[in-house]
Amino acid sequence: MRRILIFSWITIVAVFFFSTIPSRAEEGTTAKTAKHAKKASKKVNAKLKEKQKEKKKSGKKDSGKKKGSGKKKTKQETAAHKPVVTKAEEPEPAAVVTEIRHWSNPDYTRIAVTLDREARFEYHKIPATGDAGAPRVYIDITDARLDPGVKDHPIGDGLLKTARVAQYKADVVRVVLDLDSIKDYKIFTFSNPFRIIIDVKGDRKPEISAIKETIQEAPPMAEAAKVSAVEEKNLPAKKGKPGKIRRIVVDPGHGGHDPGAVGAGGTREKDVVLQIGLKLAQKLKEELGLDVVMTRSTDVFIELQERTAIANKVGADLFVSVHANASLNRNASGMETYYLNLAKTEKAAQLAAKENGTSLEKVSLLQAVLFDLMANYKLNDSAHLADEVQKAAYGKANGLFPMKNLGVKQGPFYVLVGATMPSILVEAAFLSNEREEERLKDARYQETVAEGIMAGIKGYISSLK
Repeated sequence: MRRILIFSWITIVAVFFFSTIPSRAEEGTTAKTAKHAKKASKKVNAKLKEKQKEKKKSGKKDSGKKKGSGKKKTKQETAAHKPVVTKAEEPEPAAVVTEIRHWSNPDYTRIAVTLDREARFEYHKIPATGDAGAPRVYIDITDARLDPGVKDHPIGDGLLKTARVAQYKADVVRVVLDLDSIKDYKIFTFSNPFRIIIDVKGDRKPEISAIKETIQEAPPMAEAAKVSAVEEKNLPAKKGKPGKIRRIVVDPGHGGHDPGAVGAGGTREKDVVLQIGLKLAQKLKEELGLDVVMTRSTDVFIELQERTAIANKVGADLFVSVHANASLNRNASGMETYYLNLAKTEKAAQLAAKENGTSLEKVSLLQAVLFDLMANYKLNDSAHLADEVQKAAYGKANGLFPMKNLGVKQGPFYVLVGATMPSILVEAAFLSNEREEERLKDARYQETVAEGIMAGIKGYISSLK
C-alpha cells in the first residue's frame, strides 16, 4: 500500500515536471521562430536604414536641386541685369573734336569747337607777361580725343592770332587761343552737334581790321548756302547810314538733315519756310529795291552760329529768320514774332528749346549769360522791327486765312545771338495744328506771309525817316 502511494506520488511529480519542459520539436520551433524574428527584425531594420539613407540621399538631391535652381535663378537674374551692369562698367566712349572754325565780326571774333557728343570742359585765361608773352585763353576738354584731321587754325584778324589744338593728355584735348587783344570773352555751348562757342571782344589793330574779312569755309553740305546764296557774292561789309536800310539777310530756318517741326501730314518746317523765304527775298528786292542775302536758298544745313555771322559779315542792316511753330497742344494756332531777350513765359522757353534743338535746361544756361552776349544787340530796334512785322504779317494773313494774333514776344534764340543789327524770328503758323499745316503747304498762304513780312519791314524803314 505504502509502495503504491509512493509510486503514484512519484508518477504525478514526474508527469507535472516533464509537462513544463518543451519538447525538442517545440524547442526547435521556438528557436526557428526566434531566428526568423531576428532575421525579420534585421530585415526591417535594414529596410528602415535603407529608407533613411534614401531619404538622406533624396534630401541631399532635393537640396542640391534647390541650390541649383537658386543658382539658375541668380544667373537668370544676372542675365536679366547683365546689359545694365555691362553698360555701367564699360567706359563711355571719348568725345571726338571734329572741327574748329571762326567768324570775324566788327566787334568780336567767334570760335566754334565742334565735337561728336557732349563733353565736360574747363577754361582759363593767361594774362600777358611782358613784351614777349601774349595773352591766351585755353579750354581743356576732358574724356576727349582729337580727330587726326583737326589741325591748328590760323585766324590773324587783329583780335586772335591762331587757335592751337592738341591732345594734351591721353583723355584731354586742349584748345589754346593766342590773342592780339582782349577786353572780354564769353564761353557757352550749342547743341546738335555739340559745340563750344568762344566770343572774344577787344580792340582790333587798325591795319588788320581794314583787311577784307572772310567767312571760313563751311562743310560741303553748306557750300550752296554761302553769302552768295541768292545773287550776292563777296559783298563788302558796310555800315548803313542812320535811318537807311539797304541790305537784309533772310534766314529760312533749319534745312538739310534738320527738318525742324514735322506736321501730322508729314509737312516739314524746313521746306515751307524755305518757300516763304525765297518769296520774301524776291519781294524785298523787286518792291523795295533792297540788297538781299539768304543764309540758304536750297535744302542745306547751316549751323545756328553761322547764320548771324553771315549777317555780320556782309554788314546787313536787318536780320529776319523765318520759322513754323509747333506745340504739344494740337489746338495751338496763330502767328507770333520774337526778338532776342530773356524768356518771360514757359511757352517762350519751350519754343526756344525747340528752335535751338536743345533742352530747357540748356536754354536756362543760355539765359544766364544772355545779357553779356547781348552787349551789341539792338534790343529796342529789334522790338520795334518785331512789332511792325507782326502787325503787318498778321493783318495780311488774317484777311484771307482767319487766325489768332499771338503778338510780339521775346526769347533766348541761338540764331539771334551775336547779331549786331536789329534781328527777329517770325513764327508763320503752327505745323502741329492740322488746319494750319494745310495753310503752310498752300502757296497762297506762303505768298501772303511773305507779303506781310515785307510790308512790316517797309513800315519799319518808314518809321526811321
